[in-house]
Amino acid sequence: MSKREKFTLLRPERRMLSHVPDPEGIRHHLDRRGEDAGHQHADTNVKYKDVLHGRRYITGFPVALKRRKQTYHLRCVDISNTGMLVEERAERPLKLEEAARVEVKAKIPSGAMPEGYESSIHLKANVVRRFDKTIDGEAYTYVALQFEQPIDHYLNKKKWQLSIFSASLFLLFISFVIVLMRAESIIYFRFNKALYFYSIVAASFLLSRYVFGMLYRPYKLDMTYHPGVSIVIPAFNEEAWIERTIHSCLDQMYPLEQLEVIVVDDASTDQTEQKVRHALEKLNLLGERFNIHERLTYHRFSENRGKREALVTGTALSKHDLVVFVDSDSFLEPNAIANLVQPFKDPKMGGVAGRTDVENKYTNALTKLQTVRYYVAFRIMKAAESTFDAVTCLSGPLSCYRKALIERYQDDWLNQTFLGQKATFGDDRSMTNFILKHHRTSYQDQAVCSTVVPSSYRGFLKQQMRWKRSWLRESLRGLTFMWKKEPFMFLFFFIGLVVPILAPVIVLYNMVYVPLTYHVFPTTFLVGLTLMALMLSFAHLLFKRSNMWGFGLLFVIFYEFVLLWQMPVAWVTFWKSTWGTRETPEDIRAKEKANKRKVNRRLKRKLKADKASHGVK
Repeated sequence: MSKREKFTLLRPERRMLSHVPDPEGIRHHLDRRGEDAGHQHADTNVKYKDVLHGRRYITGFPVALKRRKQTYHLRCVDISNTGMLVEERAERPLKLEEAARVEVKAKIPSGAMPEGYESSIHLKANVVRRFDKTIDGEAYTYVALQFEQPIDHYLNKKKWQLSIFSASLFLLFISFVIVLMRAESIIYFRFNKALYFYSIVAASFLLSRYVFGMLYRPYKLDMTYHPGVSIVIPAFNEEAWIERTIHSCLDQMYPLEQLEVIVVDDASTDQTEQKVRHALEKLNLLGERFNIHERLTYHRFSENRGKREALVTGTALSKHDLVVFVDSDSFLEPNAIANLVQPFKDPKMGGVAGRTDVENKYTNALTKLQTVRYYVAFRIMKAAESTFDAVTCLSGPLSCYRKALIERYQDDWLNQTFLGQKATFGDDRSMTNFILKHHRTSYQDQAVCSTVVPSSYRGFLKQQMRWKRSWLRESLRGLTFMWKKEPFMFLFFFIGLVVPILAPVIVLYNMVYVPLTYHVFPTTFLVGLTLMALMLSFAHLLFKRSNMWGFGLLFVIFYEFVLLWQMPVAWVTFWKSTWGTRETPEDIRAKEKANKRKVNRRLKRKLKADKASHGVK
């Protein structure tokens, strides 16, 4: 884990697996504030919403408390949606007795709480507890406050109602302007048929995605439907995250006997094995009530065999009919599995993707760009595909399959080649293609996990190049069967393949050829690009209600000037099988070949220099 990473710091739970239904009914549902941490008879999503309200985050930002004419300048040490704990040195005692009513003024900084809470607040609160504590020889006074209204209710009234209205209005206005611009393209169509046809198709394609994405509704939660689920976690050198991933997979609001977790270690060379065994030791302290020794399995390869081998092995070890694949640096929300399985009530459903958010979103500008992009890619793009039961990529961080289908296609999946090269990445897209050929695939927005994304530009660009290669390879495969799907979906798919491939040519034509040849500034093109970027930003604002929405605009600029130009490289290198961001056997062989070429070139240069020094022609 990079020391530069910045995370929202959640105060640890007092007990392990706090969200798992207690088989013996020993645990009560009251949190330390005496509030109901989940209605016993409500559905899982309502319970989890209550849990979210009580989650406490470790912070350190300044806060002002005002009572009558006295103002206290303190430090908030932890905060939740319903209250906060403030700190002051005991040498300057606070004259605040329990039950006192105060006004709280503070600016919640980015990263102190989940996305959407970064804002100034001015709330009334009551003192519910106070105590003194000595830390490193220093005496401090602590005051626990309970807000008279939750922060999210306050922000909805003071801030987000206007933002939602504005975002909705701007999205409608932008859509209208884009339609007008494309009407202009029809008028000028005869002057450049190819260019204007592309612009009409691209705009229509993007607008349709947003329309279908907006119309999407997640599958309803049926509290009587709890099919057996086996979670498979393939791990390779994930010592930083593996314990947290295991814990999040086990700590699910799901019947104990219906859930198991299988970790397959692909011959890690770091401390991954020790971390897994440490997690087992800690969890086994819970005793027999949670049956950890039967519900958590660890299997280690003696040599590196690749992610697909790990997933297939995990599937073979599983005992349930549904198998969930979870990346080893991804963390499930406690209600994720309960929601993820709902589409499988349809017997023709073969696979389902959950939503992936960014865990380290506050690290730097790059992770913020990815935060907006990830959300829109799932909530709009995958949601639009889900309308036709044809999601084209069941993403690696969180996806669920029928075990029988994985077993049916596993040999072809393991032995997949493309242009004579073994396919070693794009596992999720590849398996999705096998499933989608004869079954339905869907997306469940309420099944949420978070993942750690690259925070360095080098790692990010390598990841994006790998994704583009696998996207191109698997999209070409998809053409062989997508025509059998719903006609509009096939058109959707075909245009979604052609538009990105041709995009570099269109950008060069508009940004370079036209200005140099006709001495015309590409105003129309830049306006269209800006409108598309604003659609992405306002969609994020509409759904997430976050100050981070502006990074959507920056992402599109970054895409046009940087990421877009990876596409021509992917055209001519999509047969490559190296990851670039981890030491797979293919990467090791590629490095050995590269080193061998360097040595050969060095020897040739030395031989040439020796000949020159001896006058040999």
